[in-house]
Amino acid sequence: MTPSSPEIPSHPLRRQVLDELHARPFQAVVTPRRTLFQAFATRELPTTEERSALDAWCGETGAARPDEGANFHRAVFPSARLRWERHSEFSTYGWDTAQPSTEPFAWPVGEPSPVGHALAPPGPLLVAVDLSLVRGDALRPEWAALFDPASLCLSEVNDGAALIATDFRQDSRGFTRILVVDRSLNPTGAGALIQRLLEIETYRTFALLGLPEAQRMGPVIGRIEAELVQVALRMKTATGLESNAALLDTLVAQAAELEAEAATSSFRFGATRAYDALVHARLQVIRERPVEGYSTWAAFLDRRFAPAMRTCQTVSDRQAELSEKLARSSNLLRTRVDIALEQQNKALLQTMSDRAQLQLRLQQTVEGLSVAAVSYYVLGLIGYLAKGAKDAGLFPVDPSIATAVALPFVILATALVVRRIRRTHGGH
Repeated sequence: MTPSSPEIPSHPLRRQVLDELHARPFQAVVTPRRTLFQAFATRELPTTEERSALDAWCGETGAARPDEGANFHRAVFPSARLRWERHSEFSTYGWDTAQPSTEPFAWPVGEPSPVGHALAPPGPLLVAVDLSLVRGDALRPEWAALFDPASLCLSEVNDGAALIATDFRQDSRGFTRILVVDRSLNPTGAGALIQRLLEIETYRTFALLGLPEAQRMGPVIGRIEAELVQVALRMKTATGLESNAALLDTLVAQAAELEAEAATSSFRFGATRAYDALVHARLQVIRERPVEGYSTWAAFLDRRFAPAMRTCQTVSDRQAELSEKLARSSNLLRTRVDIALEQQNKALLQTMSDRAQLQLRLQQTVEGLSVAAVSYYVLGLIGYLAKGAKDAGLFPVDPSIATAVALPFVILATALVVRRIRRTHGGH
């Protein structure tokens, strides 16, 4: 672009999108090293509040403060480092320091973690890992004794550059121990491996949060399925508007209950699927190779972790299928109710039509009687008038003859007047 060329406007999210690839870089780790890692559920805690506490601690210790709006920060000290990351529903604090002795999990460490002391836990603790990076060529017998032999997992990773071991159990301090035996790792490779192992344990634990939700939802779904079967059987014999409407109300209540439960569990099941995918992705990246006599991490998780994930997926699928079944049944019943209503309306309209015909006939009868009655009184008046005129010598014709002659004219005139009145008031 030449100096005279106009500046090309950038997308408002361009910088954020480009920086995301470098938002959480690996940090180089020199063997031996000790890492204390904790993950806290912080979905209910505003990020600004957690960041403010970290900012205050960094200011007190002289470390670099986190940037405004940052979800990642590293505080570096002469012999230790703190790595903080904020995710959608949890925050992680990784404190790595020098290995105090040749024993991998010796306690206490040289530099105690500030979390729980200077830094208040931002939420309930869910993941706690004690990771030790040591040099060696194999898992020593005294190191193997630090784990439960029934669930000890040992494998080569990074094409044999390291050995990783864990039993996925908590020690007396509540930490899951992970041992990394460095054979030929460089600092960058060691840092990347450590971060991926910590992510496997973190995502594995958070993925399993879906299992209690699935166990809670299972009986609810089973009950609604059984109730739906009973409603479907009753639909086969139900007749009439009231019975179908009652069944429809039952289905609507079941659908509302299921949707309320789905709204509660949809995030958890969705997060479980995402974490499960991340666990498998991290296992593929570290390139495990089995060690004779031991289970790999992937094999162990496939036996213990995968069934829980399948349970969550099964409950989620049952929930979606049941929702569709309820929707189909509701539509069927609603159609039957609509047809019943149409038939009822048709019968009502027919009744109204019959009443209108009856009212018309009654009206015609009343009109005929009205014409006869009015004509009778008019002819009476004419008769009185003719009789008086004859007595006065003004009208030589007999009054009876005069009345008889006036009869058709009076009836015709009265009928015309009555019809005109009816038309004036909206009649036909």
